[in-house]
Amino acid sequence: MPRQRRFTLVVLAMFIFAHAIAIPVALINPGLFETALAQEDGPLEYGTAIFLFVAALLLIWRGRQLLQIGRRFGAALTWLYALLYAFVAGEEISWGQRIFDWQSGSFFVEHNFQAETNLHNLVIGDTQLASTIFGNDLTPVLLAYLILLPILYPLAHWVRGFATALAVPVPRPLHAWLAVIASVTMVIIGGVPRQFELYEFAFSLMSMMIFAAPRNPGLYTEGTARKRVRLAHQFCAPAE
Repeated sequence: MPRQRRFTLVVLAMFIFAHAIAIPVALINPGLFETALAQEDGPLEYGTAIFLFVAALLLIWRGRQLLQIGRRFGAALTWLYALLYAFVAGEEISWGQRIFDWQSGSFFVEHNFQAETNLHNLVIGDTQLASTIFGNDLTPVLLAYLILLPILYPLAHWVRGFATALAVPVPRPLHAWLAVIASVTMVIIGGVPRQFELYEFAFSLMSMMIFAAPRNPGLYTEGTARKRVRLAHQFCAPAE
C-alpha cells in the first residue's frame, strides 16, 4: 500500500474515532464534553495544535518539492502557507503560555478576554477577533476551499489555472465530504459549550490529508510542472 494512502487511512480513522466519541458525549452530557474533551489544554485543543503543526511541516516539504522543479514563486507561497499554519498552531495553545507558565504582558492582560498571549482572543472595541474575523469571516472562506474548490476544479479551466498559479493543494472529494460531515456535526451539537473545538480539530486533520495527498499531485512533480505553469500563465495573461 502506498505511503500516502496509509497516511490518509490513519488520519481518516482518527477523524471517525474523534467524532464517534465526541458526538454522543456532546448530546448526552454536554458538561462532560466541555470539561473532558473541549476544555482548555484538553485533547481536542492539543490535538488541533499538533496536527496543524504537522500540516505546516507537510507544506514545508511541498515547498521544497516546488523549489526542486524550479517553481520558486510557488515554493515561496507554499512556505507562506506553512508559516500561517504554524502561526495558528501556536495561537491554539497561546504559544505555550500555560505549558511553560509564563505571564502575559500588560497589553494582553488588558485587551485579551482570557488574559493570554494570543491574537485570536483579543477584544478591540466591541469586536472579539475569535468570533468575528477568525470565526464568522474565516469559516466561509475555509468551506469554499474545502467544498466548493473540489467541485469547480475539474469543471473550470480558470479554477485549475488559479490553483496552479497560487500553488494551492486542491482537496479531493473525500476531503469535501469530511468537511460536510464536520459542518453537519456542528448543527447536530449546536449550543453545546465549546463545540467548535471539535470543528477546529476536524479541520486540522483534513489539512494534513490534503497536503499529503492533494487532488493535484502533479503540481509538485517535474513531469507535469511545465504544463501546469503554461496553464497558470494563460490564467494570468491579460485578455487581448
